[in-house]
Amino acid sequence: MNWQEISGNWVLVPQYPVAVVHFLGGAFVAAAPQLTYRWLLEQLAAEGYVVVATPFVNTLDHAAIAKSVWQSFERTLGQLQSTALRQRYLPIYGIGHSMGCKLHLLIGSLFPIERAGNILISFNNYAAGDAIPLVQQFTPTFAIEFTPSPLETNALVRERYDIRRNLIIKFTSDTIDQSVALAQILHQRFPDMVTQRTLTGSHTTPLGQDISWQTGTTFTPLDALGQWFRQEVYRDLNQLKRIILSWLNPLSPLSSEGASSSPRSN
Repeated sequence: MNWQEISGNWVLVPQYPVAVVHFLGGAFVAAAPQLTYRWLLEQLAAEGYVVVATPFVNTLDHAAIAKSVWQSFERTLGQLQSTALRQRYLPIYGIGHSMGCKLHLLIGSLFPIERAGNILISFNNYAAGDAIPLVQQFTPTFAIEFTPSPLETNALVRERYDIRRNLIIKFTSDTIDQSVALAQILHQRFPDMVTQRTLTGSHTTPLGQDISWQTGTTFTPLDALGQWFRQEVYRDLNQLKRIILSWLNPLSPLSSEGASSSPRSN
């Protein structure tokens, strides 16, 4: 299974697709999601999920980015339905990491879409001055803010967000995560339809790759460190993969495996 570019999106199409995933990454790594999130996205495709990863460049106008990535996804989906998917109906899920969460929330609040659910990983909704403090240093006389602002985003989600089923994932060592506040808003809007999971890892865990560490003829302390690092990264990535897949398909064999990993549920 190879990556292909279709209408500006990076796409993986498994032989027997079961659903479509629209993936949006974080602000500074979203320009090449097929590289920065390669391991995670290829794992989803290996389980039968068509992956459509939409690249974008961050600006202050997040509503415009949300509209652009939504329209880009729809163009690519149309092409897939007329070719690889052969007009088959498949459920569509959104998966976002960091800023990608905000974009999925805006898409679900501003545009008439149908989604079977959204997975929101490491959500943050900082003001521009906190997210990009250098901007304020270069333009101290102007008020710089994202559109919509954090407060406006919360209000939109509270009043207009239309995706009922949601999985919110935060990591134990993520210092910029704002998932708790988002969960409160979504629980008020859709009681009993929001699942929260807290996993070991950090804000950059979804960006991890399965590192292959080759030892030499003599096993050295450096080899031991390298293998330990690989095990740590792979453990967190694998746990994230299991939780995502078990939520997407609660009847899959990975559901019981994910439950046995015992990540904390809030």
